Amino acid sequence: MDESRAVIERLERIEALDRAGASADELVPELRALLEEAAAWSRTEGGDAAVRAVEDLQSALGRDMIDV
Repeated sequence: MDESRAVIERLERIEALDRAGASADELVPELRALLEEAAAWSRTEGGDAAVRAVEDLQSALGRDMIDV
């Protein structure tokens, strides 16, 4: 349950930063941390769908359009 709480807290932080008009330089590290926390969560509680979702996020964060 700690993993799921970490993901929820990170999402709340990202939403707050976004609402405050945070720059990509501020948001991308938070998104990367979210990815790590989501991976931990999927290893503990997820199934195949969770693993695929984490892989999709990793792929998206690896693209030049997101990489800052």
